[in-house]
Amino acid sequence: MSRKRIYFDMDGVLVDFESGVAKLSDELKEEYKGRIDEVPGLFTLMEPAPGAVEAVQLLAKHFDVYILSTSPWNNPTAASDKIEWVKKYMNSIFHKRVIITHHKELLLGDYLVDDRSKNGASEFKGEWLQFGSEQFPDWDAILNYLLL
Repeated sequence: MSRKRIYFDMDGVLVDFESGVAKLSDELKEEYKGRIDEVPGLFTLMEPAPGAVEAVQLLAKHFDVYILSTSPWNNPTAASDKIEWVKKYMNSIFHKRVIITHHKELLLGDYLVDDRSKNGASEFKGEWLQFGSEQFPDWDAILNYLLL
């Protein structure tokens, strides 16, 4: 019997987006105001979200796990930065298991853990677990739902 498949979004789920923004100079923040996700190299500066690494390590023992993320179209380094982030923090879990797309609804799977409905998340054919919502406010809630 095959294991159920879970996809994880990066920004706001596995990754603390604001931790990278906090490391930018005031000049860069001003230059990219309103489009901060276009700063080259931004995604390599980010730290893991609290509890994310430990939760995913546990879930990987029970599920087939992948990262399913979007790369800002106007940031030439975003996709490779995201791969570098995965190698740094989660390589053993997601080695060659990263999918970059603006159409998450096209993927087949059982669960998608994503904080936003954009890029096809709300149309995902499996179950969308909206990270940060009232039902799934944190990693403990995700673990309780998926492992109990």
